[in-house]
Amino acid sequence: MLRSSYALCSLLAIALPDAAAAAAPQSFKGEYTVSFLGLSVARATFSSSYQGDTYLINGTVSAAGLAKLFDDTKGTISSKGTISGKKMQPQAFRADYTSGKKASVVDIRFANGAVTATKVVPAPGKRDPKSWVPLGAGDLSSVLDPMAATVIHADSLDNVCGRTVKFYDGEMRADLTLTYASKGSISVQGYKGDTVTCRMGFEPVAGYRKGRKALNYLKNRSKMMVTFAPVGQSGVYAPIRATVGTQIGTLTINAGRFEAVN
Repeated sequence: MLRSSYALCSLLAIALPDAAAAAAPQSFKGEYTVSFLGLSVARATFSSSYQGDTYLINGTVSAAGLAKLFDDTKGTISSKGTISGKKMQPQAFRADYTSGKKASVVDIRFANGAVTATKVVPAPGKRDPKSWVPLGAGDLSSVLDPMAATVIHADSLDNVCGRTVKFYDGEMRADLTLTYASKGSISVQGYKGDTVTCRMGFEPVAGYRKGRKALNYLKNRSKMMVTFAPVGQSGVYAPIRATVGTQIGTLTINAGRFEAVN
């Protein structure tokens, strides 16, 4: 469930506006449902607030529907940092969650765009050097945490796709590539208007075990699509819908609420 929680973070985080739009305190809220093979399995809510060039995002994720019978996972997630120009610069990311009676924590600290410390509880087990791809020099510079990784600054919907995001979840470094797929429209609470859909590619870089079937599937065979919508007039775009193909079916994420709250 640890890796799944990070995947949800990277696809569900509500966006933040750029520094120019953040002259006054503002807040946004997104509410999402996650379904697998048509059945509800999780719910997530994310709220973001910002003032000047600083931001704070808080979220909750919990199992729902039939999933609660097998894995009653729930947790809180937070990310904070600054916005320099049109670039996110995280300062801290933290995820606290429980699965049954087991509690877990991931805490990542940043400075000047680079990771300075990572704490994972319980600590990962011993890695086999023959199959493990370790983090190397430079892998943790200019990276984003799972929540900041979905913030897209762009001049228009036409410019949202066509980029690569460097992503770090506390263990694995991966690149997420976004390429243009289509345009459309959507209507949910708080937003009715145009959207753009990007095909998302996944490329593990370091901090993972070679030969892992789930990662190989995501890299080579999975069809992952992410639909973005504008967050107000901020020049920022956030996920409003996503689908992720897995080895046993399609995971679908839909926003039921996507709006500015003040």
